[in-house]
Amino acid sequence: MLCVCCKKIVAQIRTEMELAYTCLELGEVRLRKSISTDQKAHLKKELHEYGQESMEDKNAILVKKVVTAINKMIHEPEEIPNVNFSDYLTKHITNDDHDYHYLSALFSATKGITIDQFIILNKIERVKELIMYDRLSLTEISYKLRYSSVAHLSNQFKKVTGLTPTFFKSLKRKKRIKLKMT
Repeated sequence: MLCVCCKKIVAQIRTEMELAYTCLELGEVRLRKSISTDQKAHLKKELHEYGQESMEDKNAILVKKVVTAINKMIHEPEEIPNVNFSDYLTKHITNDDHDYHYLSALFSATKGITIDQFIILNKIERVKELIMYDRLSLTEISYKLRYSSVAHLSNQFKKVTGLTPTFFKSLKRKKRIKLKMT
């Protein structure tokens, strides 16, 4: 689950099925007790109808939590303390049950990309979004996404996209050429 709407859908399904839970958070529902095979099948069917899925594999759940935490750090940075990704993931995903190296190895084996590469690609996608919205300057974007400088953001952007942020922004403007009516 990635959004509040998803959380509401799961809460509704849980209520309809009369399932008691200990945790209902974004990306996670912990039931008080095990459920029958029929209940699991029904739950999976209900979730699927809303475009959601049920995961029971602990490693898959852990990787999903990492992805959710990274997305939160990129899209809601003001709600996250100013710490590096590895510290945040270790403390908030596993409660120090696993170290960052374990998370990193599991993530790489599952996704075929390192956590750092995943973070960079997602940050650059967020930079593209913010450039397209055209509400923030590059300085503001670099500050918002916790880059050390505009130069760092620009270098990373060019490495990933092959374009400078300024050139990328100009492409957006070119697409908005006014058509002549004859």
